[in-house]
Amino acid sequence: MSQTSTLPAGTPAAKRPIRALLGHPFAGVAMLLVFYLLLIAAFSALSPFFLTVKNLLSIGSNMAFIGLMAAAGTPLIVAGGLDLSVAAVAGISGVVVALCYAAGIDIWAACLIAVAAGGLIGAGNGALTNGLKLNPFIVTLGTMSIITGASLVLTGGLTQPLMIEGFNWIGSGRIGGSGGVPVPLIIMLVAFVLIWWMMAFTPFGRYIYASGGNPEASRMLGIPVDRTQVTLYILSGISGAIAGIIVAAMLGAAAPDSVGKHLLTVIAAIILGGTSLFGGRGSVWGTLLAVLILGTLNNGLTLMNVSSFWQDVTKGAVLLLAVGLDQLRVRSQA
Repeated sequence: MSQTSTLPAGTPAAKRPIRALLGHPFAGVAMLLVFYLLLIAAFSALSPFFLTVKNLLSIGSNMAFIGLMAAAGTPLIVAGGLDLSVAAVAGISGVVVALCYAAGIDIWAACLIAVAAGGLIGAGNGALTNGLKLNPFIVTLGTMSIITGASLVLTGGLTQPLMIEGFNWIGSGRIGGSGGVPVPLIIMLVAFVLIWWMMAFTPFGRYIYASGGNPEASRMLGIPVDRTQVTLYILSGISGAIAGIIVAAMLGAAAPDSVGKHLLTVIAAIILGGTSLFGGRGSVWGTLLAVLILGTLNNGLTLMNVSSFWQDVTKGAVLLLAVGLDQLRVRSQA
C-alpha cells in the first residue's frame, strides 16, 4: 500500500506529499530541529556574543534543572498522567537539604533524604490519582499548594545558606576544567538518555504508550496501567527533588520559592516537544529540543536587551505556534 493511500479521498494531489510528510512519526521532532537551527542563525546574526561555546554551554547549564523535570514529566503525560507539583517538590527538596545539614546530618545523606521525600510525594500523587481515581490536575494542584506552603512554614520564607564546596560543585562545577562541560548539563543529558532507553527498549516503555493511548483496552490485555502511572509519578517526584538539589547547589542557598515559578516552562517544554496532553504520544528528544529552544529564546532576547515582559510574550507565541503545527501533524496522521 502506498503512503498516500491513507489520506482522505478528497485531498488534492498537490497536498498529499506535504500531508504524508507531516504525518511521519518524526515530523514533529524534525520541525523543532529546523526551528532551533533557524533560531540559532537569527540570534547569531543579531548578537556577536551569542554563538560562542561559553554562551551555548551556559544555556544548557541554566536549563538543566528544567530539562530534568521535563524529561521525567514526558513519559508521565504520555501515560495519561500529569504532575503540577514537580516544581514545588524541587523547592522543598532544597529546603530539606538545608535543614538536615543545619541539624548536623552529612550533606550527601541530606540529599538522599530529599530524593526519598520527592519519591514519597510522587507515590502519594500516584496513589490519589490511581487508587482513588481522582483527577490528576486537581490532585497535583492541591499537593503543589501544600508543598509550597510547607516550604514557607519550614523556613519562615527565608533563604537557607548552603555554601559547601563539594556540594556546590554539582550546580556550578565543570568536567574538563574552567572551559569544560557544566555538571548540571551532563546530569540532564544522562537523564534524557536513560528515559529514552526506558521508553524505547523496555517492556515498561510499551506499557507507558499503551496506558496513555487506550487505558481501558490496555487493562483488558493485562497491562498494569495503574502501577505504570504510579511508578512514573514516583519518577517525577524524584526528578523534582534532584532538580531542586541542583538549583540549591548552583545558588549556594535553598530558597523555598526558587523553582515554583518555572512550572509553566516545564509544562511548555513537554507540550512544545510534541507530547499530547491526552496521552499516548510523545518523545523525550522532542522535549529536549523544546527545552533548548526555550532556553535559547530567553538567552538571545536577554543579549538583545529585550524586556523580560516581552520575553514571556515571545515564549507564549512560540508555544501556540508549536501546538498549532502539532495539531496539523495529528490531523495529517488521522
